Amino acid sequence: MNGHRNYCDRISRRNALRVGLGSSLAGSIGLPQLLAADAAAQHGVDTSRDDVSLIILFLQGGLSTIDTLDLKPNAPAEFRGEFKPIDTVVPGMQVCEHTPGLAKVADRFSLLRNFTHHDSGHGPADHYMLTGYAPRAGFNGGLKPNNHYPAHGSIIAKTLGPRGSVPPYVCLPKMHNSGGSAYLGSNYAPFVVDADPNAPDFSVPDLVPPLTVDSTRLDSRRQLMKSVDRFQKSGEAAVNSGALALTTFQKKAFDLVTSPATKIAFDIEAESTAVRDEYGRHSLGQSCLMARRLVEAGVRCVTIDHTNWDTHYNNFTVLKDDLLPHLDSGLPMLLRDLEQRGMLDTTLVCVMGEFGRTPRVNQYAGRDHWGPSNCILLAGGGIKPGRVIGATNSKGERPAADPVGPEDLSATMYSLLGIDGKDEFYTPEGRPVKIVNDGRVLTELL
Repeated sequence: MNGHRNYCDRISRRNALRVGLGSSLAGSIGLPQLLAADAAAQHGVDTSRDDVSLIILFLQGGLSTIDTLDLKPNAPAEFRGEFKPIDTVVPGMQVCEHTPGLAKVADRFSLLRNFTHHDSGHGPADHYMLTGYAPRAGFNGGLKPNNHYPAHGSIIAKTLGPRGSVPPYVCLPKMHNSGGSAYLGSNYAPFVVDADPNAPDFSVPDLVPPLTVDSTRLDSRRQLMKSVDRFQKSGEAAVNSGALALTTFQKKAFDLVTSPATKIAFDIEAESTAVRDEYGRHSLGQSCLMARRLVEAGVRCVTIDHTNWDTHYNNFTVLKDDLLPHLDSGLPMLLRDLEQRGMLDTTLVCVMGEFGRTPRVNQYAGRDHWGPSNCILLAGGGIKPGRVIGATNSKGERPAADPVGPEDLSATMYSLLGIDGKDEFYTPEGRPVKIVNDGRVLTELL
């Protein structure tokens, strides 16, 4: 429902999910480039230890947390809205009546209700949440990518490196504008699925051919590539070390495409009908399922970019009839599935938008952008479950005490992944930049 509903910048939800643009996205990489980066980025990381992975479920547009995770039933009507709270399996924790699935798995997650930041604009707030750094002056939110600082996934890729042959950082179903690698360079840009896992003909451009392509056709493509290579190599003046290296990575790419491990990771059709149905037959649900499959295959960070939570108009109808049913099937099933597979302790799940929504309902029965008050859901990966950390004031306008922000969230996530936030990287100009911008680890969550 509401498939054509637009953001306030007039980009439609449906258009945001169109397939086949991956190779044109600046800041994303195809398979040969990814393999080149793999070879260039040998970190000497001890992969024998049981590393924690990260799944970020980014609800782009801004989840109305006052209507979902931090309701105010005693506030005046123009603040509390139309939804009622319901009890969860955790005594004292309540969530929205339209998220009964979440209520049943509340003992797997915790809520951070004293979360705040100063920006209520989509582009800058997106960047702030996905990097832990507020963008610098001159930021252009419309660029792809628009990173002044690296996204969390790029920091993880740079610091920990890949596990085996899978990429360390994957974005799906598309890459958010602020999901890029900034000064870390293309070696640490995400691999972008750039396809909706809920699509009947789902396949991953550049990484996995349609699963019906047999080995004979792939062998034909390999021979065609060899013919092209011979023409390339015949012109010695045009051949340099970079071109020869690319040929090597193209060959390696074919080997990876035909490997059983890759087919298993991206073949969502291998899942049972029952499991796919439990996640939900929609983009959010199937993206959550794909994220679980990728983490299981060794991907360190998966960012799911789900749209459109920008509910300026008809907030309550859109949430009730469209957005919340999808969240309430995909997220609870992800947590249950990870737990049943013994993966929840080593998979950190973070659910967030760029900001909350205005405490006061507007004249269009909607809520507008609101950076001062937000709520973050965290599960697994070392998070102590079933807790509510902090609180907002009686109208949900701002934290009542002890505010925390994106820097603190970044510090906490990196700490759980074994990354020292005090470490520094250097820009091409030689300027040192700390991984974390002076945030503190939120030990109350651990």
